[in-house]
Amino acid sequence: MNTHAYSDAEIAGVYRAIRERRDVRHFKSGPLEDGQLQRFLEAAHNGPSVGYMQPWRFVRISDAALRARIHQHVNEERIKTAEALGKRAEDFMRLKVEGILECAEVLVVGLIDKRDQYVFGRRTMPEMDLASAACALQNFWLAARAEGIGAGWVSMFDPQRLREIVGMPEGSQPIAVLCVGQVHEFYPAPMLEMEKWDQRRPLSEILYENKWGSEV
Repeated sequence: MNTHAYSDAEIAGVYRAIRERRDVRHFKSGPLEDGQLQRFLEAAHNGPSVGYMQPWRFVRISDAALRARIHQHVNEERIKTAEALGKRAEDFMRLKVEGILECAEVLVVGLIDKRDQYVFGRRTMPEMDLASAACALQNFWLAARAEGIGAGWVSMFDPQRLREIVGMPEGSQPIAVLCVGQVHEFYPAPMLEMEKWDQRRPLSEILYENKWGSEV
């Protein structure tokens, strides 16, 4: 018996949150409950980080005019993305790719400036600051899902432009516009899978043994 393991019910809850987490684009009106956003942010801040650098920063967008500016910029980038997709442009434009104006909370998530001073774990892989922040965002996502709240990661923006809109320092890097709020329901499967944009690959196609491309 592993005395470090959680109870069966707690383990099931963890795996359920992982399995049922969704990148949400459809929200219903209404605020979060008191303390929810704080709990989600604390979950994110408990994420692992290379060299313990904690590179994530969150900017809560409470100003309606600023939220509208972010939405306008994301929509501009949505059109540019469609143009870059060529034959799939029409299919893409039918997708709902963000919920910035409908959700309860909008957060801009970014990496800190002056990141070059952090060398521990990043000497040969400087992108590990981004990997660390992604782990923090996953924590946020799972905590929100466990409490029945949807979250959507929007990455359709120009980093320089969004940095200017939010007043981030030179050298910092925005990585997400995070939409958070109540939902009518969670998608039974990832939205892009439901829309037949792509499908989840079987585990057998992504797991190798000893050598890349070898079958297990």
